[in-house]
Amino acid sequence: MEKAFQERMLGVPTGETLYGKTVFIVGYGNIGKDLAVRLRPFGVKLLATRRRWHSKSALDLSKQDVDNYPMQNTDNGNIKDDLIDEKGGNECLYEFANQADIVVTCATLTSETVGMVNAKFLSSMKKGAFLVNVARGGLLDYEAVKASLECGHLGGLGTDVAWFEPFDPADPIIQHPKVLITPHVAGVTEISHRNTAKVSLSPSFVLSLIQTHP
Repeated sequence: MEKAFQERMLGVPTGETLYGKTVFIVGYGNIGKDLAVRLRPFGVKLLATRRRWHSKSALDLSKQDVDNYPMQNTDNGNIKDDLIDEKGGNECLYEFANQADIVVTCATLTSETVGMVNAKFLSSMKKGAFLVNVARGGLLDYEAVKASLECGHLGGLGTDVAWFEPFDPADPIIQHPKVLITPHVAGVTEISHRNTAKVSLSPSFVLSLIQTHP
């Protein structure tokens, strides 16, 4: 794009759109759900994995749930989440990765998930597919991602977390032309601080503190 601008070339390079793409959300928790809500209007097919899938009782729904998430009542009184086109567990990781144009990791970093995006996972992805990490750097195997970028299999990496912090600006992955890294500062905003204060001062939070730290 920069070269085209400098050479005053119009209409190049040809851009990409989300419409019609398949997005795989690895770790369908609260962040994964909010991501799905934002992606749905773009006409994407959504795949998602999590350790356990469960229906949510209609009695447990908050107004935010009703406003934000497409839901349907089922015969047993539970709620079915209609955001995701295909759901699966860990056994579906490679199958879903193979279908996706974009893979987004939202999983919690645990001893089970550390390095889960490894050479096997990356090789199961389509050639030219994109990887986005909005969770923790440790979910991605550093050497595997580096090799996949260098050989051209991985189409690009977007991340706001690093493997090593503070990260080295000269890191080969960060310097790669197909890598975009942004600062992990979404929580350092006025609205985030206000919400944190509300949670901290809520009666239920104060009560839980008293119960755990008498």
